[in-house]
Amino acid sequence: MPRSVAEHADAVRGLLAGLPAAKGSEILPLMEALGRALAVDVLAPGHLPPFANSQMDGYAVRSLDFPHGGRGSDDGGSDDGGPGAGVARLRVVAPIPAGVAPQELLPGTTAPIMTGAMMPAGADAVVPIERAVPDSFPKPGTDAIVELPPTAARTFVRAAGSDIAAGTRALAAGTSLGPGQLGLLAALGITDVEVRRPLHALLVTTGDEVVEPGRPLPPGKIHDANGTLLEAAMRQAGLLVTRTAISSDDPAALLALLRGREPGTDLIVTTGGVSKGAYEVVRQAMAGQPVEFLSVAMQPGGPQGIGTFDGVPFLGFPGNPVSCLVSFEMFLRPALTTVLGTPASRPAPRARLTERLSSPAGKHQLRRARLLPDGRVRLEGGPESHLVHALANANALVHVPVGVTELEAGAEVEVWML
Repeated sequence: MPRSVAEHADAVRGLLAGLPAAKGSEILPLMEALGRALAVDVLAPGHLPPFANSQMDGYAVRSLDFPHGGRGSDDGGSDDGGPGAGVARLRVVAPIPAGVAPQELLPGTTAPIMTGAMMPAGADAVVPIERAVPDSFPKPGTDAIVELPPTAARTFVRAAGSDIAAGTRALAAGTSLGPGQLGLLAALGITDVEVRRPLHALLVTTGDEVVEPGRPLPPGKIHDANGTLLEAAMRQAGLLVTRTAISSDDPAALLALLRGREPGTDLIVTTGGVSKGAYEVVRQAMAGQPVEFLSVAMQPGGPQGIGTFDGVPFLGFPGNPVSCLVSFEMFLRPALTTVLGTPASRPAPRARLTERLSSPAGKHQLRRARLLPDGRVRLEGGPESHLVHALANANALVHVPVGVTELEAGAEVEVWML
């Protein structure tokens, strides 16, 4: 009986589970850590923001300069019912631009303040410029009086540590470091970060029928798409990849390639030679190794190999290009996300089909597709696993779960963005 997609995904995660601890960590400058996963929790070394600052362009004020501390009268009404009730007439002092340490704000005064500028001692609120009379700043150095409406303490003020307080966890171990995470670390004044070392994978394409791109094609031969396709996907996911020459269908030749791998190889991935045919070189080469060859209830990408070769985790993917990439997307990439914290999970929106589709009973089908600007999803090519042009035109995979054999146009499906 075929293994379910979920069962095989669990098996791949289990195969890779011990690798992060074995690889250890390294310290890198922030930009070199892009796309890597944190090895340890990062605590905020200081408050962010580091000081109370203005949320608006306006006037820094002392709430006590307004009647009832800027909160209106004690009974909830205005002081006298008039349109100017509670207004304070304050003398304007020197402006406070961003990046300076201001002087203390004295009673009866107000200071023009820019967004992000440090609040002066004594001030506890900001009145936006558009609420002032007049609603423009006076020229610096001139004597001016401004009328400001009642304003309570903490109005339009960003308190020190309101984003994150010193000593609290800024980012958890395992977090994938993208632009937002690196920006936070930079804002905290951090220049280097401890990240998990990437895994080193050996990639082997197999088949007597396959030749390197750029070489002439004799009759019956095809150019190798799998090596480029899968290496690109693995590198994009953060793996360090060594790609061997194409292996022939001679098991001894494949064994020589595998045993000639670089020291420190963490994972072996092969493409082709895992089905039940007469010339399945990977199956033959793995004889005597704790490797299982099985069928997963998935289309494309049903034949799979999993285990260890000479103690190194091993995954055998099918030989057709689309099957190869689907296997990576369904099994290896999510396992890396779980085990290493990187790459980030694929976005998985819901979308409505532009056309009808059918799926084989008892299999989880993956269809190449393009998510359109209007939120619908259009299939690219048929279900066949050799259609590389359709794959190149796709930006998504449509999931058709086991038990669903027909879907009409307009049906809602899960989509993984590529």
